[in-house]
Amino acid sequence: MFELRDYQQETIDNIMNSISAGHRSVMVQQPPRTGKTVIMAEIARRATAKGNRILFVVHRQEIVQQVIKTFEANDVNMDLAKIGMVQTITRHVNNLDLPAIIFVDEAHHVLAKSYRRILDTFPKAYKLLFTATPYRLGGQGFTDVADDLIVGKSVPWLIEHHFLAPVDYYAPSYIDTAKLKVKRTGEYDTDSIKEAMKPKIYGNAVKHYLKLAKGMQAIAYTYNVDSAIKLANAFNGYGITARAVSGKTPKEERNKIIEDYRQGKIQIVTNAELFTEGLDLPNVDCVIMLRPTQSLSLYLQFAMRSMNPREGKTAIIIDHVGNVERFGLPTDKRQWTLEGNGKNKQSGTTLKPVSVCPTCFASFYRTGDICPYCGATLGEEKEIEVVDNVQLKKVTKSRLAIIKKIQSSAIMNNVAGKRPNELKNLKEIQAYAKLKGYKSGWAYHYAKQRGFIKK
Repeated sequence: MFELRDYQQETIDNIMNSISAGHRSVMVQQPPRTGKTVIMAEIARRATAKGNRILFVVHRQEIVQQVIKTFEANDVNMDLAKIGMVQTITRHVNNLDLPAIIFVDEAHHVLAKSYRRILDTFPKAYKLLFTATPYRLGGQGFTDVADDLIVGKSVPWLIEHHFLAPVDYYAPSYIDTAKLKVKRTGEYDTDSIKEAMKPKIYGNAVKHYLKLAKGMQAIAYTYNVDSAIKLANAFNGYGITARAVSGKTPKEERNKIIEDYRQGKIQIVTNAELFTEGLDLPNVDCVIMLRPTQSLSLYLQFAMRSMNPREGKTAIIIDHVGNVERFGLPTDKRQWTLEGNGKNKQSGTTLKPVSVCPTCFASFYRTGDICPYCGATLGEEKEIEVVDNVQLKKVTKSRLAIIKKIQSSAIMNNVAGKRPNELKNLKEIQAYAKLKGYKSGWAYHYAKQRGFIKK
């Protein structure tokens, strides 16, 4: 039987083989919940046992203590290990002892100036860049920072071998497909498509939890602090113990909530801008999404938070905002590459954590005060309309295929007959390029010229 430690050893062997082949900066794609910190700990143990120093870079304080605990449990010589947040390390990088190996956690952030400064300061160090999603919203590739990519096992393989739990996924059914009319071209008729352009939360979160996941420990991802508090109060009103946390929650209070959740004293944690990457919460069986995102990295972190395996377990994901329509199921096979899709080779670009536009709810790396998707001024939070009397349905691949075809038809019909300067957003430009048969680079460069893609 293939066990998790065998899978982790296979990844370690692949990394060592890549280094032996002459690669010095290796990006390692590891799906969430597959023990990447344990893999890094074993490599760090081997390095420090030979007297080599290692540097481990993370982006959240909560993860620092988690990594230290794992490293100590795996006999890493902590006198030769420096583990810290990127914000701290980059300020003191010139005072650090020379590391033989630099580990970067959640390395899809690695193009930011702070990370680049650390990597560039130690050109002779081996760099091991770990991420579940080698993908950037802006389309940049990783060839400037990595010379090899090691791809982990697919999510379906990990489920089949019981390293991840299977999942049932529920989401809104926006369209009554029985009423759709198909044109001769095979596309849906424009008049039969009623596409909701304004983001909405579909269905009552508490009632759907009680129907689909009653008794399970859950994490709910909300779109702002106020919505996290309101949702926790709603759960408590039904006798379900819930607490709200966010970046504004005092550290001691936040730690107490996390510990109570781990011990089963709290059934549901609602949160805003927290628990997205890295933090280990092994007893999550259900994820509730009430935050729209256009970031594949965030989506997979949200969804797979619930997929830690346990005998007989089926994880439940309740998606009230239709994120599954943008990215497909978290169990889909995906093709990863170091090459970007926007052919943007600029390095040293200032890339900040993902921001969400309060008007259109697009997610992006903020570089100014204007949303690059809809042009709205950033900073002001607005409520999302809640459509309460909607029943979420189980998502299947056939249903997703229909939805994708509908969305494509709607956008293509919308841009037909328009001139380029009449296109209103990045998706319309991409659809226009497809309609006209333009090369793939045209959409990127024109969108950048129009200001829909920021540096």
